[in-house]
Amino acid sequence: MQSLTDFVVEIENKLQDTIKTESGLELFIETKFNEFERRTTEGIVVSAPLKHETGAKAGDTVYFHHHVVIHGGSPLVEEDNHYLVNYDDNHAASSQAIAYKSKEDNIVRPLKGWSLLEPVEEDIERPSEIIEVVDLKEKVVTQGVVSFSTPELKLIGVSKGDIVGFKKNRDYRIKIDDKEYYRVAISELLYKVQHP
Repeated sequence: MQSLTDFVVEIENKLQDTIKTESGLELFIETKFNEFERRTTEGIVVSAPLKHETGAKAGDTVYFHHHVVIHGGSPLVEEDNHYLVNYDDNHAASSQAIAYKSKEDNIVRPLKGWSLLEPVEEDIERPSEIIEVVDLKEKVVTQGVVSFSTPELKLIGVSKGDIVGFKKNRDYRIKIDDKEYYRVAISELLYKVQHP
């Protein structure tokens, strides 16, 4: 079966209920208290959308929004562990699919309309070696470093390594290969930081 507009993915577990220690020991954890944090946000592509040319193929890994697996998600009734992942070629906000990693070259590629950003490293000046000021208020994130170039980013003059600003409260996090990124729709990027 091949969906016309969506990805079909295979997901082993909807929630990540195990962790591995440094020694390789696998531990099971209770997820009912932190379902949101432990949700699965990746799956193996069974079929890519027939209508759209995404570049992803069967066997690749697709990274997606957590709604695919929580609050009922979009399971396929006729196939165990198979889910639909909405994909909209025109509007990133309507698309649950964010990026994919090719099994052939192991390269992560953001899907149309999306950018993946890393946190901006900030130099924190300490006024004293003796006293450390601790700020308990969480900093509002509005900037990130572009991690992957895309044709859409190039069209607006942005490349890998550039620092870009985005709208407040758009720093949704996603883990890819144990590294955390902000997934930000390109339409929500506001500016590029010019280096002196």
